Amino acid sequence: MRGNWHGEELQEEECRAEALGEYIVSHRATVRMAAAATGVSKSTVHKEVNRRLREINYGLYLRVREVLDLNKSERHIRGGNATREKYRRLSGENKRLSTQKKVADKSEG
Repeated sequence: MRGNWHGEELQEEECRAEALGEYIVSHRATVRMAAAATGVSKSTVHKEVNRRLREINYGLYLRVREVLDLNKSERHIRGGNATREKYRRLSGENKRLSTQKKVADKSEG
């Protein structure tokens, strides 16, 4: 009985590894995006696509590695853009608050 359960679990993990791989390739997704979309942790995504997928579907594994390597090479750009956007948003809020304060000061005076 236990051997059967383990076999079913392995088959489920293999399906999950392939599903994660297909998702990453088709959406050009990062590990974080794949984890969020499938409801598993980033470490599980890494384990599935780097260990299991290599063993069960090497061709898909190579395509996934291509996407993940590209994402890794571009992450400094995405990080810089996110930081730029954060400060642009903060700057806009500060300008809006400053304008509101000036309007309030004029109406009081």
